[in-house]
Amino acid sequence: MRKIKKNFYNRKTLKVAQEILGKFLVRKIGNKIIAGKIVETEGYVGLNDLASHASRGKTARTAPMFGPPGHAYVYLVYGLNYCFNIVTEKKNYPAAVLIRAIEPTQGINLMRRFRNAPKDEKNITNGPGKLCQALKIDKKLNNIDLANGTLWLEDRDIKIKPSDIIKAKRIGVDYAGKYKNKPWRFYLKGNQFVSKK
Repeated sequence: MRKIKKNFYNRKTLKVAQEILGKFLVRKIGNKIIAGKIVETEGYVGLNDLASHASRGKTARTAPMFGPPGHAYVYLVYGLNYCFNIVTEKKNYPAAVLIRAIEPTQGINLMRRFRNAPKDEKNITNGPGKLCQALKIDKKLNNIDLANGTLWLEDRDIKIKPSDIIKAKRIGVDYAGKYKNKPWRFYLKGNQFVSKK
C-alpha cells in the first residue's frame, strides 16, 4: 500500500480520471480507518468546459480548482450533499476529477452509521453524495493536501486493464452545451457500486 504522491495528479485530467480507478480512497477519523476502491470518476477540464464550475471563472468557491494538483475540492450541491473532487494538472489551470463512487472495503459499519443506513444496505457509496456522507467528507476538507492529511489515495497494486473501463457521458450536466456529451465519465465494467450504468 503506497500513498499516492502529488506528481500523479499533475497530469492530464482524463488520464488521471481513468488511472484513479482501482485506487483506494482512505479516510482517517480519530483512530478509525474507512476505505473503498474507486470505481467511478468524472473529469472536468479547464475554463472552456461548460460543465465545470471553473467555466464561470475563479471565485471563492472555485479557488481550489485553480490551486496546486493533489488538493481536495469539496462543494455542496443543492444545499444537501457534498461532492469530493481531486484537483489535477498545473496550478492556475482549473481541472479536477470528481469521485462518483467507491466499493467499500474497510470500516463498512461505520460508513453505514454515518449515512444512517440500515445494516443490510449494500449500496452505501454508489454516488458522490452518498460516498461523502459515508466517509464524512464535508467543507472542512475543502482544499486539503491529499498527500498530508486525514483523507488520501492509496495504490494497492490492483491492475485495471483499459478493456475494464467504460467511458460514458457525465451525469447531470445537460446545461453544458456541446460539453454535455463529452465521454468524460469512467467506470469499472460490471461493478455493482457504480452509480449509473
